[in-house]
Amino acid sequence: MGRQQRVAILGATGAVGMELLKLLEERRFPVAELKLLASPRSAGTHLTFKGERIPVEPVAEASFRGLDLVLASAGASVSKTWAKTIVEAGAVLIDNSSAFRLDPDVPLVVPEVNPQEAFRHQGILANPNCTTILMCVAIYPLHRHIPLRRVVAATYQSASGAGARAMVELEEQTRAYLQGQPLQPQVFPYPIAFNLFLHNSPLQENGYCQEEMKMVNESRKIMGSPHLRLTATCVRVPVLRTHAEALNLEFEQPFPVEQARQILAQAPGVVLIEDWERNRFPMPIDVAGKDEVAVGRLRQDISEPKALELWLCGDQIRKGAALNAIQIAELLLNGVPTPGSCEISSSTAGSR
Repeated sequence: MGRQQRVAILGATGAVGMELLKLLEERRFPVAELKLLASPRSAGTHLTFKGERIPVEPVAEASFRGLDLVLASAGASVSKTWAKTIVEAGAVLIDNSSAFRLDPDVPLVVPEVNPQEAFRHQGILANPNCTTILMCVAIYPLHRHIPLRRVVAATYQSASGAGARAMVELEEQTRAYLQGQPLQPQVFPYPIAFNLFLHNSPLQENGYCQEEMKMVNESRKIMGSPHLRLTATCVRVPVLRTHAEALNLEFEQPFPVEQARQILAQAPGVVLIEDWERNRFPMPIDVAGKDEVAVGRLRQDISEPKALELWLCGDQIRKGAALNAIQIAELLLNGVPTPGSCEISSSTAGSR
């Protein structure tokens, strides 16, 4: 795999940052040198990579000198602050925040969907929103066969989408609830244990929240369909990691269910989980810590002849964030999708 790379993880101590570190090792990415960067609050701690304890350094202008690649997951404001410095230092920035996703000069890439876009970068590439990545991996193979007209999405998003502290908050509130103690939200605006609420991102003037509009705008850009009609309702649920989505997909013409099932069974990055006799379809426990987007309960919409219903689950921290970023880096390094990044992964209907 390509030449050795001098790599930095910006936001190394966050949930996605630590997953990036894990994946660099798991996927044997050719790391010649690794820097772990974070806020001054996290500086001085150590993380382990290939058996070596590496110190976490406070990010500074000098941090990026001599690097080839920066994997950033520290928030939009941090990415905007350091992007110019990173590019001027000669490194490529793959950014997991929303800072550059809709910038027309910045590729927004899901390797299973639009790998060719990665090669037009000017030093910065954007990693899409987690729910957008999971949805596009599942629906693009169908869209290529028969174009989509409209997508109606409802998401069920785990605590991991709000970071490591949110996951801790869910665990602590669960213990408190079971012990009859009061729940004290800090990361989320409302109790997350044994509860759910509409996504906590800021509401926009059109009545949609920021998360919902990310799905709309980013999906159009990734799939090269600027006029795709898409609406979403995003919900936060008391699951540690792995998002789920219920999708209603309307096509330009009727799409035979069995044909769609066959396409998805062979689609890169997708695993089909369907056992109709047991009413057994994808669940978060099926894909937590795994690479694939699990798809199932594919059926004809009884209200619209040209529409299908689809259910999916995918690990938000992994494919929805860190894995997708690593796959983009592998793409740049090798010039083609790498084995294991965009490979066909499926199970037969009725089995796991």
